[in-house]
Amino acid sequence: MHQHTPRRLRRLVTATTLALATLGAASTLAGTASADATSDYDRGYALGLEAYKYGLPLLEVDKTQRLQTSVDISNGHGYGPENQFNAFRDFSDPADHWVVSPNLDTLYATAWLDLSDGPIVITIPKVKGDRYWSLQMLDPYTETFGNPGSVQGTEPGAYALVGPGDAATVLPKKVTRIRSAYDRVLIIERIYADNGDPKDIEKVRDLQDKFTMVPLSAYPRKNWQPPVPADPDTTIDQQSLPTGMAYFDRLGELLAEFPPPAADQAEIDRIGAIGVGPGRTPSTDPTLSPETVAGMTAAVADARGRIAADTQALHATSFPTHNGYLTLAAGTYGTNYQLRAMVAQIGLGAQTPDQAIYSLGFADRLGAPLSGNKRYVIHLPAGWAPPVDAFWSVTMYDAAQYLVENEIDRYVINDRSDLQRNADGSIDLYVQSTPPSDPAQAQNWLPAPAGSSFRLGWRLYAPTPDRIAGIVDGTGWNPPAIMPAS
Repeated sequence: MHQHTPRRLRRLVTATTLALATLGAASTLAGTASADATSDYDRGYALGLEAYKYGLPLLEVDKTQRLQTSVDISNGHGYGPENQFNAFRDFSDPADHWVVSPNLDTLYATAWLDLSDGPIVITIPKVKGDRYWSLQMLDPYTETFGNPGSVQGTEPGAYALVGPGDAATVLPKKVTRIRSAYDRVLIIERIYADNGDPKDIEKVRDLQDKFTMVPLSAYPRKNWQPPVPADPDTTIDQQSLPTGMAYFDRLGELLAEFPPPAADQAEIDRIGAIGVGPGRTPSTDPTLSPETVAGMTAAVADARGRIAADTQALHATSFPTHNGYLTLAAGTYGTNYQLRAMVAQIGLGAQTPDQAIYSLGFADRLGAPLSGNKRYVIHLPAGWAPPVDAFWSVTMYDAAQYLVENEIDRYVINDRSDLQRNADGSIDLYVQSTPPSDPAQAQNWLPAPAGSSFRLGWRLYAPTPDRIAGIVDGTGWNPPAIMPAS
């Protein structure tokens, strides 16, 4: 017995040691696997969010194009076939959700061009007087590459949009070439109209009809009309952004159809690490771990909230230097993908700063969110006026950025508004959900939604060129503060 005990003890110790070592190794492997899984998820989430933001303009443009061209004839709300102007015949009202953040200063028209079959010739008529107008031309990434109009002093005449496959096409005499890097082009036409003058609105409707476009093959035939089906489809096909991994698959298709600019290559390489890129379908990529896919899927679900948080963060940065507002210089973005995504989400097709500068009010000057439960005063000192060559306006929007229904059908105050002045020549605007009891104040009332949050949007059209930089960086003109009333 005594001779065997040490041997048995040694065996027991050895077996126990091996068991503990094996358990430790298994625990280490499990910990490593868990860490790898967490790492894959976090990487999928971070790069998935980055890819979502990078691709949002492409997908929003694609969604809007499919939505607005889903009918065979113009419907008076900017919807209609490709390769023609489809006009908005009336200003928006609270029942209209055709566009986000509509203005009440210009009548719009939209045109979706497909240049794959050849150039499109646009005829620009003579626009009398100093009426503001523009034809903003955007590529699939929402970059503005052309902006004929009153600010540029564009002359009447014929202008051919030429896609990448027709760079060498010879144009007729007196037709000006405008090159597009892509076959898909969005044109947003804006023409100033006095929304309080029915006669002026009718003049602008007539002017809208004089802006025309035809295929180069049909130019210069007069009164050319595109073919219309015998039984035209007038039903709008609602569209939505893809969700989950389908978002990245669709992004891959669009990146292949509309190759990214050379400057984007570094970003394409980054998001390529999770299988996102031209022609790629990450939903079927066998190299992506389940954890990576889970992170990417979660990123798509969270992305709109994260972009809204980006907007709030930018507002916080802009707040001190812009008198409480978020002031945006939009329309061209380069590699600023975060700003591009924010604008795509809150105001697709925003103009370039030489055409318009936008200042958005989300909070009062003390930093509290704007609410229809409160009353506000915006004081315009005597001699106050934004530095613009065209016009200015401030529009009331709800939290979703649509017009707010109210009892007096007033949605905007602008440079045409009949406002009551104080004895010293200054003006006070009253922003609240109920009408002021003082008739003089009621004349300057901009109704807010009762019990709901809201936003105010200032627009400065054709800002004075030498003042643009100061408006954008906050060292020059700023919108007047939104102050809570006592």
